[in-house]
Amino acid sequence: MGLILKILIPLLGLVLAYYFYSAPENFNEEMLRGKRVIVTGASSGIGEQMAYHLARMEAHLLLTARTEAKLQKVVRRCLELGAASARYVSGSMEDATLPDVVVQEAENSWGGLDMLILNHIGYSYFNYFDGDVEHVRKLLEINFLSYVAMTVSALPMLKESNGSIVVLSSMAGRIGTPFIAPYTATKFALEGFFSSLRQEFIMEKVNVSVTLCVLGYIDTENAVQAVSHAVRDKPAPKEECALEIIKSGALRQRELHYPPRLVGNLLLLQAIAPDFLDSLIRGNYKVENIKR
Repeated sequence: MGLILKILIPLLGLVLAYYFYSAPENFNEEMLRGKRVIVTGASSGIGEQMAYHLARMEAHLLLTARTEAKLQKVVRRCLELGAASARYVSGSMEDATLPDVVVQEAENSWGGLDMLILNHIGYSYFNYFDGDVEHVRKLLEINFLSYVAMTVSALPMLKESNGSIVVLSSMAGRIGTPFIAPYTATKFALEGFFSSLRQEFIMEKVNVSVTLCVLGYIDTENAVQAVSHAVRDKPAPKEECALEIIKSGALRQRELHYPPRLVGNLLLLQAIAPDFLDSLIRGNYKVENIKR
């Protein structure tokens, strides 16, 4: 069995990588020129980098995040990089009215929408689950329900433009991951909801694509600060990750796996040897550095 796994895992990993990454070579930046795009969580990290890539591609941008000063800086940079237009709406997704406000701004400014990129997350601790149900509820509001609300508000415009929805998920949305139980719950919820929604779109002949981005450990400031002391992995670059997300959305891919080989192999192991995968995951943590 061990020999078979050694042969099959690299082989099937390559098959998965080919399946999910054969299309991006057909990507052309012209696909985004003049497109109207909302990016949430755009003041830092992957969201900020997506905004800069889209600006270079001359897209129209509407950015949202909590911190107005950071958003203003990102908008200025986007205009310098060549964005067709760039504006922002600041606010917290804890506010249940914000999704409608952001989408209404897009409709007032552009009269339509081509791509909705959902990327924002709420703060969550990296530690053993402490039984705080209220924290789980709050995180579900920000990381899941606001995604649903944004989609519902934007859907009429996306249907009209035959547009795209891009959802940033995580390996934590496919594989149970220790020390981030509340966050993991929200990502599992996203995966279930948007996978179901995709099916309904196909059945109803709604020409709106849904791309789920299954991401590993990325070198955003927040992620590195939260987990670098406790994991053995090296993070992947946020700039490249952001570009691959944009490509996958423009090409209307079903999923993006990034980094491709790592994520592909982990998903394969989950399918054929889940207990072994769990043991590998547990062994990747420096448990002595995690204090209750």
